[in-house]
This record gives sequence, C-alpha cells and structure tokens, in this order.
Amino acid sequence: MGTEPTSLRLDADAKKAAYAIFAKVGLKPAQAVNLFLRQVALNNGLPFSINIPNPSTRAAMKELEDGSGTRFDNSDDFYDDLEI
Repeated sequence: MGTEPTSLRLDADAKKAAYAIFAKVGLKPAQAVNLFLRQVALNNGLPFSINIPNPSTRAAMKELEDGSGTRFDNSDDFYDDLEI
C-alpha cells in the first residue's frame, strides 16, 4: 500500500469543525480521510445515506432559515402542540 500526495479545496468552517472532532478521537486528518476512503471502497458507495428532502422537510428547513417556525419555552408545551 503506497501513499500519494493529494490537494483538496475544503470549506474552511467544515474543515475546522471536522479537524476538532478528529483530534478528540485521536485521528490525524490524513488518517480520517483514509478511513473514509476505505469505507467508501468497502461499501461500494458512500458509507452513509444521502437523501433529497421531501416537500415537508424542505418547508421545515425554510422555516428554520426564516426564523418563522413555532418556538416553545419547554418540552411540555411542544408535546401539547403535537397533533398525535
């Protein structure tokens, strides 16, 4: 097994957050990337699912972005509001 230099353009915020997690679990960034690549090869695809949000999920995401969703002071109020 050989190594090969690689250059990638990464989102700065995502990189900072991910590198902090790598450090917490004792992985160097190169080790974490190699782990990801091995999992892709092992799974013959991404090692997690990626789904396109349905209309209901997209509406909920828009509410979050707009700040227009319902807010609750406590979990009891939240559960009282649920329609189940």
